[in-house]
Amino acid sequence: MASNKMASITIRKLDDHIKTRLKVRAAHRGHSMEEEARVILSTVLCRKEEDTANWIDDLRRPFLELGGVELDIPTRDAHRAIPDLSSDDYS
Repeated sequence: MASNKMASITIRKLDDHIKTRLKVRAAHRGHSMEEEARVILSTVLCRKEEDTANWIDDLRRPFLELGGVELDIPTRDAHRAIPDLSSDDYS
């Protein structure tokens, strides 16, 4: 039978800005700050590994609503000469 033992933690040196964001996020969701912290920790730490494997998507997600940016990516067709490292320029 699995144990449902609950633990408590104290978070010291929490930046005031983070605490404020947690408080606002909790209020928007109708939670206490403590409950919201539990939800955040559970959501992040209980993800399947394959859900967290694509960290690039995790980084991009907050910026998607801004519309993104299209960049011209140069082709890599042209080969440049290998520099002569034996010259005095590279000493």
